[in-house]
Amino acid sequence: MLFCIDIGNTNIVLGVTRQDQILHHWRIRTEKEITADELGILVGNFFQWEGLGFKDIKNTIVSCVVPPLLNTVEDFSRRYFHVEPVIVGPGLKTGMPIKYDNPKEVGADRIVNAVAAYEKYKTALIVVDFGTATTFDDISREGEYMGGAIAPGVTISC
Repeated sequence: MLFCIDIGNTNIVLGVTRQDQILHHWRIRTEKEITADELGILVGNFFQWEGLGFKDIKNTIVSCVVPPLLNTVEDFSRRYFHVEPVIVGPGLKTGMPIKYDNPKEVGADRIVNAVAAYEKYKTALIVVDFGTATTFDDISREGEYMGGAIAPGVTISC
């Protein structure tokens, strides 16, 4: 099974998948000071409720827009799952060409959204994410990330 972690400015979304199926998912508040052990306790409780064990996880992948939490999550993955996490970011081969002037400026959350949307629909599309910020991303018919825009999120702009 794959453990997925999406660290956003407001929430961290955690999920367990097997092949193309989401088995379980949870949402917690983003706390920049959380430790790897505190995260281990939270995830352990979620797993216990669903009848899962840490040994069930064979891989982890992390999308993070809160840099101070990246080391914590990497430590958590190594300590509790005994695996090196895959970090979504510059240099990771996602299968989606980034046709943006500076690909390193595109956030991991936006790349993950774009790849997932294209995998599902296999056509040109605009991906809109209503999070702390509202993001709009343009994906070509050929599955290329063309660029996008960021606007204040609904709660920020009120």
